[in-house]
Formats: sequence, C-alpha cells, structure tokens
Amino acid sequence: MSAVLGAGRLRKMRAQLAEPVRYDMVLMAPGERNGLEDELTVVELEPLLGRRLHLAHSGAIHCLYCGVRTKRSFSQGYCYRCSQRLARCDLCVMSPNRCHYHEGTCREPQWGEAQCMTEHRIYLANTSGLKVGLTRLSQLPVRWLDQGAVQALPIVATSTRQVAGFVEVLLAAADGVSAQTNWRVMLGGAPPPLLLLEQRERLWQECAASIKTLRNRFGSQSIRLLESTPLELNYPTSTAAPLKQLNFDKTPTVSGRLLGIKGQYLLFDCGVLNIRRFSGYHVELSHAD
Repeated sequence: MSAVLGAGRLRKMRAQLAEPVRYDMVLMAPGERNGLEDELTVVELEPLLGRRLHLAHSGAIHCLYCGVRTKRSFSQGYCYRCSQRLARCDLCVMSPNRCHYHEGTCREPQWGEAQCMTEHRIYLANTSGLKVGLTRLSQLPVRWLDQGAVQALPIVATSTRQVAGFVEVLLAAADGVSAQTNWRVMLGGAPPPLLLLEQRERLWQECAASIKTLRNRFGSQSIRLLESTPLELNYPTSTAAPLKQLNFDKTPTVSGRLLGIKGQYLLFDCGVLNIRRFSGYHVELSHAD
C-alpha cells in the first residue's frame, strides 16, 4: 500500500543549514497563483530516506508566476509570456555583468532595484572542484546548499549584482577555477577537500590590478575584500546513486528508493532527479512501506 504525501506544482526544495542539511519538498496547490505560503504543501524528506517513493507527473505544467497552464516550462518554471517579460528571466540573471538597469531598460525596475541594486557576495565553493559564484547576501547559505557545495567561503562584497558579475568573470578566468558545477562529479561523492583560504589569497594577489580597475570604474566602496572562515557542509546521503538523469518528460512516473539528497537532486536507486529543473510540473508524491 502507498500513502499520498501531497500533490501540486513542484517548487525548488527548501534547504536549511543543519547537520546534515535539512530538505523539504514543496508542492503548490494546483490552480492557485503566486506561491502564497498557505497554498503550499511542505513534506519533510529526511524521514523518507531509505523508503520507496513515487513521483507521478500528471502531464500538467503551470507557470510559477501567473499560474497559467503551459505546454513547456521556460527559465525553470515559467510560461513563455512570463519568461519574456519578467526581469528574473532575463539573460542578465545568468550573466550579471550584462545588467542593463543603469540604461533604464530593466524589464521590472522595482524588482531590479530590490534584487540587483543591492549588496552581493562573491564566494568560493567546493562543489565538483573549485568554483566561484555570486549571490545576494540574503541568499547565504541557501545558495551553497542548492549547489551541493561541501565547503564554502565568501571572499568579496560588492555594491551591486553587476559589479559582482564583473568580479566573478575575473576570478573564473584564473587557473583552476570554474563558474560551473559538474553535476556528475558533485553527485558522485564528496570531492577532495580544498584549502579555500589559500585559494582566496592566491586569487586576491593574481587579480589585484584588475580589481583596482573595477574600483576606479564603480567607486572605492564598490568592492570590498572579506576575511571570513570556511563553512563545511554535509548532506543526507547514504550510498552512491546511479548517475542516470530521470526526466518527467520522458518517464512521467519516477519510482525508487530514496538514497540521499544533495543540491536540488533527489538520489534514487534508479537514478537522480533534478527537482528545480521541473519547477511548475504537477506531481503526486507518495511512499510505500
């Protein structure tokens, strides 16, 4: 016998810093809009480790913003119309150095003011190796948890997202640094530990002249070097999962024993499922004893 735990549109999993990291599945009630708190079903996942879960996709996909039904999802959960008009779906979200707020062409100036024209952090993380990334100050440490980082260290504070984008591009060009995570390596086991403090000092020295140029352009307080302590992160995983990507578009029902959770992935004995990729997909979650 299986027991239904909830049904609704998938959102990215909630991750909370704990030992190990705590994850909740979030399902938005179908037909509702804008993700208000009282419309959500939240399922704690840690008690389900080792149990057989079923995720059945009904075939319906709804936009996370406007709620309209759509044939396919854009920008991780939006209908085509919203993907073309919302600032959060613009190209500059993925390439912050291409921010055009200062040109007066932001799709949603108020959203840009709140999300982009505010203090950001540049960080080093150990995901599938040494990675540099950026995020709003308010998104730490969630950003690291979403990426499956096992170590993380904030190294630079910037006045805006655009400035953070320029610094990220600069650091990502240094030897041995990447701005991307190899999901297969990240899920394949814990990567070797890194000396993040030493890497920070190396990058500061190598990029000092270029950072000075950016400060001259954006202001002396636009970039501040940080003295921080690395954070170690552990995830609820028991054994390695087959590195086969599960896909609701190809197989509407995912059924398997939950072996672990890392980043935004559920790790099953039959493969791995990127929950964030399927934001807006209507599913029913159940488990069998």
